[in-house]
Amino acid sequence: MVLAPTEKVVLGSIAFAIFWVLAVFPAVPFLPIGRTAGSLLGAMLMVIFRVITPDQAYAAIDLSILGLLFGTMVVSVYLEQADMFKYLGVLLSWKSKGAKDLLCRICVVSAISSAFFTNDTSCVVLTEFVLKIAEQNNVPPHPFLLALASNANIGSSATPIGNPQNLVIAIQSSLSFGEFLLGLLPAMLVGVFVNALILLCMYWRLLSVEKDEEHALDEVISEEDAASHRFSPAAMSHPTASNSQELNPVLEPMNTWGSPSSNGSTIHTETLRNRAGSKQSNLQGTLNGGVELTRNSSASKEGVVGDDFPQPREEDFHSRRVEKSALNGSDEMVNVDEEDTVPVQPLEENESSAKPWKRLLWKTCVYLVTIGMLIALLVGLNMSWTALTAALALVVLDFKDAQPCLQKVSYSILIFFCGMFITVDGFNRTGIPSTLWNLTEPHARINHVGGIVVLTLVILVLSNVASNVPTVLLLGARVAESAAMTSQGQEKRAWLILAWVSTVAGNLSLLGSAANLIVCEQARRARFFGYTLSFWSHLKFGVPSTLIVTAIGLLLIRG
Repeated sequence: MVLAPTEKVVLGSIAFAIFWVLAVFPAVPFLPIGRTAGSLLGAMLMVIFRVITPDQAYAAIDLSILGLLFGTMVVSVYLEQADMFKYLGVLLSWKSKGAKDLLCRICVVSAISSAFFTNDTSCVVLTEFVLKIAEQNNVPPHPFLLALASNANIGSSATPIGNPQNLVIAIQSSLSFGEFLLGLLPAMLVGVFVNALILLCMYWRLLSVEKDEEHALDEVISEEDAASHRFSPAAMSHPTASNSQELNPVLEPMNTWGSPSSNGSTIHTETLRNRAGSKQSNLQGTLNGGVELTRNSSASKEGVVGDDFPQPREEDFHSRRVEKSALNGSDEMVNVDEEDTVPVQPLEENESSAKPWKRLLWKTCVYLVTIGMLIALLVGLNMSWTALTAALALVVLDFKDAQPCLQKVSYSILIFFCGMFITVDGFNRTGIPSTLWNLTEPHARINHVGGIVVLTLVILVLSNVASNVPTVLLLGARVAESAAMTSQGQEKRAWLILAWVSTVAGNLSLLGSAANLIVCEQARRARFFGYTLSFWSHLKFGVPSTLIVTAIGLLLIRG
């Protein structure tokens, strides 16, 4: 494609530059409107500057990708409600044998969960578990945080639903879920193993520090801790984000554990039950009317369900009122009868406790629908409609108003994609990407080692400068066309190379992937286990890890 007229080239470049700046630096002082609004601004400028027509702008939006994104977000919401991510957290600490064992577990769990629930989701739901693991093992958390973020990126490379750029590649290349998985699974598995080895080698001495005797008595993550943590896994952040302000919608719904932190040499090791018990004792002195919060007295009452929370009887509702709980700050129904009073679960949890078999049946249905979705993807059914069908099946099975669940979907990401599709399409029509690629293409053909090295370096640089999704949109069709000219069988391999390199490139620096930023920002915000992962500490690990893992993975990719 030749260059467009000079006026269109200049105006199109200005529009794309504005989009790029706001996507990579969403809180720039001169226009702090964020990346979602920035993508819409770039799209609008492309139309206003007449780089593309309104009809071309609408045609540039890929509904298949948007449908697949929306469907996987909804499925993730229902998996969160079915305690899937709580079980992943508990799995990290089950029969643990020390810090090195925990590091390896984090590598495996984050990689597998990212492959099927996206890398951003895995980082959102597992970061605070990882911080607690580091606290309980009395080691600095940055090896564990690096393991979580880096292996989430590597693991997400194996499937089309692992990250946004893979969604784009799968739709544009028409590769089936099975072809994608089989093509990249060997590279992903070896990449996770090599990445874990690099982490162990770099932090072996740090991970060899013996735990304090007091810490050895505590379980790394108790089931009560896991159950008390509320996730919002569907609020995914797009990989182009590089500012904590843009991660607030993801992080604000996240609550943190109510466990104390260490101060100086003093280490608080009381368990969650003891802490809850002490807070209940404080509550007894604050409630009027002789309120008593004792499990023993409540257990003998009719309608008690479970160990901690009783089921309210219908005839007693007239004697109950809403009090502000000193335990968690939430509104709970509290009996103010003179004999004794016990806290009652919120309505949503109360319903599930009242009939545990219904709760178990519903969770089983959620898991079966998710497994069915994965099987349908593996056999080659349309990915977008498969994800949407699974999402709607879960909405129907839930048999209640879907608004609370649908509110957890990150619609700002969907809007960002719409604006990005239009902006990138407009920039392509200027002819600049084609001209630059024509200069690079003779040296970046994948039929020889030198060409693969050049192509890999181009993808690595662009993914960290312009972010991986725009890189895939700009290079995807061109790389595939160049490979097809060499050999028809090489086209599939070219798409897989693009998926692998653009994904692993996110590990190069802290700004290379939204998964890195989510881990960094959420670790910094954690109430009791807060930790700041610096840019340089990440870069020290990211550069060797990215180069080594990328190179080894390329050897295992076959078309």
